[in-house]
Amino acid sequence: MFRRAFVLRLIAIIATGLMVAALFPPFSLSLLGWICMIPLLIALWSIDGEHRAKKGFLIGYLAGAISFGIQVSWLSTVSWLGPIMLAGYLAIYWGIFGAFAATIGNPWNQKKGISETPARSLFNAFTHAAIFAGLEVARGWMLTGFGWNGLGVAFHETLTISQAADLLGVAGLSLMLVFFQAIIVQCFRRLKRATADGKKSPRWDFTVTAVVVGVLLAYGILRISQENAKPSVALKTLLVQINIPHEGAKVLWGTEQVHMAYEEETLESLKNIADQDEKNLQAAMQKSAEGEIELNSPDWVLWPETALNGRILSTDEGQYGSYIENADTISRVRESGENFKLIYGAVEIEGEAQEDGLYQKENARIYNSIVIETPSGDIQTFRKHHLVLFGETIPLLDTFPFLQTIYEQQSGQKYYGSFSAGESLEPLEVDLRGQTIQIIPSVCFEDTVPRLTRKFIRNAPQIIVNLTNDGWFKTSPAAAQHFANARFRAIELRRPMLRCANTGVSAAISTIGSTAHPKTGKDQAILDKDGNSFVRSHLLTELNIPLKPTTSLYSVIGDWGILLLSLIAIASSILESRYRRTVPPAG
Repeated sequence: MFRRAFVLRLIAIIATGLMVAALFPPFSLSLLGWICMIPLLIALWSIDGEHRAKKGFLIGYLAGAISFGIQVSWLSTVSWLGPIMLAGYLAIYWGIFGAFAATIGNPWNQKKGISETPARSLFNAFTHAAIFAGLEVARGWMLTGFGWNGLGVAFHETLTISQAADLLGVAGLSLMLVFFQAIIVQCFRRLKRATADGKKSPRWDFTVTAVVVGVLLAYGILRISQENAKPSVALKTLLVQINIPHEGAKVLWGTEQVHMAYEEETLESLKNIADQDEKNLQAAMQKSAEGEIELNSPDWVLWPETALNGRILSTDEGQYGSYIENADTISRVRESGENFKLIYGAVEIEGEAQEDGLYQKENARIYNSIVIETPSGDIQTFRKHHLVLFGETIPLLDTFPFLQTIYEQQSGQKYYGSFSAGESLEPLEVDLRGQTIQIIPSVCFEDTVPRLTRKFIRNAPQIIVNLTNDGWFKTSPAAAQHFANARFRAIELRRPMLRCANTGVSAAISTIGSTAHPKTGKDQAILDKDGNSFVRSHLLTELNIPLKPTTSLYSVIGDWGILLLSLIAIASSILESRYRRTVPPAG
């Protein structure tokens, strides 16, 4: 009997671990989201006897370790130790859920005087769902946070369902999935028992759940129609992706090769656009067409994170200077004659003004920044907030100096010091044909950190701009997973998004999370004919920026909605568990 129970639980652990991993790229089997947690719930709720908390933690932890081990296996392209450590850490949150589900939350560990009813089923489903979602939010906060691949991200390509992320965030979708599956398991158990006893089993809890899912689908349809109908201003942006090879953090091209690549790709794409505009004008003139002829000259040109090797110097007084290699490259690109704003990533260093120019400060802080440069040379920057642990900074290095040795051994790179974190939470303002547009800036994986992005929300026309470089992880699923997580920021906050990567996924995303062109419906992501994003290419995109954008519930309350529900679930579970212990046996 013990061996049979052990084997069944092991199968459940593996089944849930594999199915959850399959929700995300490169598999993206979103339908598994509706059943993936069922084996784990059955395994946890069937635990009885002593040490239930320990058994529950172990079962949850192992399922999480399998799932996260597969999900973050791409980290092995940088460090063989990385995915082991990260998966081992992330699995702790599943272990905590397992301990709860096996003990005070366990609906099957009840006295005979307490019957299994639809009302109790709904209560149990709520507590498990809220606590699981709360743990997802918690791992997005703890140790600077890594909220990557919450269950709700399974719907990154299912736009009708994903619209509900603007209520409680993507964790709210995770809550829905766990709630639904907890109801399914409990209904099936009641039905099985009632059938054995020759009785009817009420199933109105399933009906309530089906209605909730239906309401969320209807909400998604309504939201899509509302967002698409909003008055907006069109923004044309040229995304330039070079696909420069990396070996971990090391760029395998020299400075001249990098800068020449951006010059050539940008100038070629601008020439192609200008030639096509000329053809359109000639065709319109020959047909004596009336009305305005739409031209495709880009308003903005985007290059990715730390695109150029030269540095940007900035003073406390707002003066900026650029290293000569940057200035030369930008000057040559400007020779196209197009009147666009250039937005690119660069390393920014604190400087000071002297009589003969700008110079780097002594003990200057260094930032990973976004630079916006107008045709006249005016510059403004945003400094990255959320630094990558063991990539851009090593925590507690003064206390544990051996961490530097581990970093250098694993990455194969010398550690030259940490970037500093930026402090400003103000959007960057730019002019778009007479309309002031606010840019919500985001560098690298900051677009997977909703609690940071929402701090830039203002009641004004806004667009999220993310510059990134997933080249560290080569052609692994890291880039596709990054994109799947990032597109929820557009949905949660109802702000369109532009992403430009050195290699990864460069795309334009609407306020409903779609990459479809607003007029043609064509996919606005840089891909080759086989759907591969790891290419050198360019893409002219168009996005509609709402003039009066939606104020979503998530943009107002952030993660506090899920955290409040989690606290309610914990408190009510404790009270309900105490009540169960005081109920006298039936008969």
